[in-house]
Amino acid sequence: MNIEPDTDIELTQKIDGLKVYLERMGPTLIAFSGGVDSSFLLAVASQVLRNDVIALMTVSPSTPPHDERQAIELAEKLNVKLLLIQHNELDISEYAANPINRCYFCKNSLYEICQREAKRLALGSIADGINLDDLADYRPGLQSAKEYGVHHPLVEAELTKADIRQASRRLGLSTWDKQASPCLSSRIPYGTHITATMLSHIAQAEAFLYTLGIDQVRVRYDGRRARIEISRGALKRIASQEILQKVGEKLKSLGIPLVTLDLEGYKSGVFNTGIIKAARAGTEPFA
Repeated sequence: MNIEPDTDIELTQKIDGLKVYLERMGPTLIAFSGGVDSSFLLAVASQVLRNDVIALMTVSPSTPPHDERQAIELAEKLNVKLLLIQHNELDISEYAANPINRCYFCKNSLYEICQREAKRLALGSIADGINLDDLADYRPGLQSAKEYGVHHPLVEAELTKADIRQASRRLGLSTWDKQASPCLSSRIPYGTHITATMLSHIAQAEAFLYTLGIDQVRVRYDGRRARIEISRGALKRIASQEILQKVGEKLKSLGIPLVTLDLEGYKSGVFNTGIIKAARAGTEPFA
């Protein structure tokens, strides 16, 4: 008879391992986004390192507005100092050009800021919220993390996204069931130049869709047309002609001339699919 492993014991062991790793790191600056992973890491680090941990979040036109609010609330709840650094990635020409390794340039600028602030505050280590599952995704920012010597404590503790959600719930963190919330630039197809106007249109469009009670939204936008992706369960909620008309009118009022609804529903990392397939086939670099 096959005996299922005691996942609670396994998870407890992983968390214990995380605490040991954080203790060895000593005074640490955490690159904080307010998402599930970095929120959990910050919560555990605050227990282990207490006043020797500081969170840093960059705020830019590509930051979903609600992420900043939630990050501030969580840092206050954990009694952790949060540095909010205003930073515009669009000033980086390589980033604005939106190549397939756009995230490398984003992370490179983020870690440069982290390194500067860590040095100023006499913090010997920098950490981020990358988890074990992320290593199987297309993450060009990992190369930048390597170049700046950024630690990945959740990877070292072998914590998966499912582990982190379960552990976050155990800690009573409101982020335990938070939907993924990547930067707004991820809604724009690779190769399409990113502008502040496009990011503003996306932010306002998604904010409007949230008011309809939809909790998982992506407005994919190339500057000419927008494709709305929402969870399949929410498709029925906006299927009436009246609501569809309101959505269309709202997005067009923002300056988006053509609006479509993806009937297949929300798909995570839709622009990375081809890159990952090519990388696994050995025809593209995967970093």
